[in-house]
Amino acid sequence: MNRTAPPPPGTPLPGGPDRFRGPFARRPRAADAVLAAAVLLLTVFVEEAPGGTLALRPVTAVPLPVLLLFAAAGAALYRRRREPAAVLAVVLAAWAPTLGSRYATMGGMVVIALYSVGKYAGATRWNRLGVVAALAALTVDGLLGSVPWADIGFGVLVLAGAWYLGRRLRLRAERAVQLRYEQAAEARRIVTEERSHIARELHDVVAHRVSMMTVQAGAARMVAAHDPQEAREAMAAVEEAGRQALDELRHLLGVLRPDADADADRERLGPQPRLDDLPRLVDQVREAGLDVSVDISVDGGAGAPLPARVELSAYRIVQEALTNVLKHSGPRTRTEVRLGREDGDLVIEVADDGRGAAGPAAAAGTRDPVPGHGIVGMRERALLLGGSLDAGPRPGGGFRLAARLPAGGEAA
Repeated sequence: MNRTAPPPPGTPLPGGPDRFRGPFARRPRAADAVLAAAVLLLTVFVEEAPGGTLALRPVTAVPLPVLLLFAAAGAALYRRRREPAAVLAVVLAAWAPTLGSRYATMGGMVVIALYSVGKYAGATRWNRLGVVAALAALTVDGLLGSVPWADIGFGVLVLAGAWYLGRRLRLRAERAVQLRYEQAAEARRIVTEERSHIARELHDVVAHRVSMMTVQAGAARMVAAHDPQEAREAMAAVEEAGRQALDELRHLLGVLRPDADADADRERLGPQPRLDDLPRLVDQVREAGLDVSVDISVDGGAGAPLPARVELSAYRIVQEALTNVLKHSGPRTRTEVRLGREDGDLVIEVADDGRGAAGPAAAAGTRDPVPGHGIVGMRERALLLGGSLDAGPRPGGGFRLAARLPAGGEAA
């Protein structure tokens, strides 16, 4: 399977589920403007008082050059998402002249700048140097102000923790995006593989009909001289088989594109399974330990005979559904299989109680949350015939699958 590199963080995923986005995520520029203004006001008007407490100070107590430094650093925070490294450089440059003085109150701005570098910038050498420079500046400020080493160490942990938190959030977002793209790629691969598998099976159906035409045409030629009536009947059968083969071939070419490198071992001329083969399939799963009851009512005035492709897809859906019951719920699971005609469509339902040998997880109606070949392939079969398929846990436990296949079997 070809692997595609994931897009940068923040790239929208087509078809992805909508997620809740708060006001700060919906309006990032307004949020950054409010944040920058709030931090600037705190930096200007709040200072550390004796005893480690905080106190308010009037703006007139701050020299004009210091106010300009505060304003430059606060304005830079507005661009923290788009240019995080440059913002950190501006904040550190504004902080440096105040180190060791009573005006070195830009710690909040430094924390935000470091978080932004971790969240919105890559782990480049210059960004790492910026983090080291911030930690060194804090250490110098503490030494100039005769701050105890314990307090300096705590401040270093706060600054490093802000950067680390942003970095972890960035990595988690990147992994989430990569996982969603890998799941989408895997789903596409499964669908492509299943379409190729269906195409090979329909190829076998067409090949079988053409083989029958050849046999019937040969029989007609042999009896044409002494039994014209039998020859006409044989040729009528050839005509009907040819019409059906052409219909199947048109569906095959119009909807499916089998791979050129199809497995050679699937190139058989024998007929593919039909609904008449379901009893044998049920006997096989019963031998495996599954408790299966079957109700099939698709004949007897319910409409025109089903095309071979519809019967084939119905057989495969039932087969895969019963296989899933054995896989996820285990033997001794009670399973009901019902097939019938409604408004000319073929309706399939496979339901189990989930109380087999696989344990409580099966009884709760759970299935493997990672998409696999089973349900994806069955749904692809139904969609290619213009039908639908729904599958999910039952309220009382177990699992239920319901499919509807149009009797005409035309692609949607």
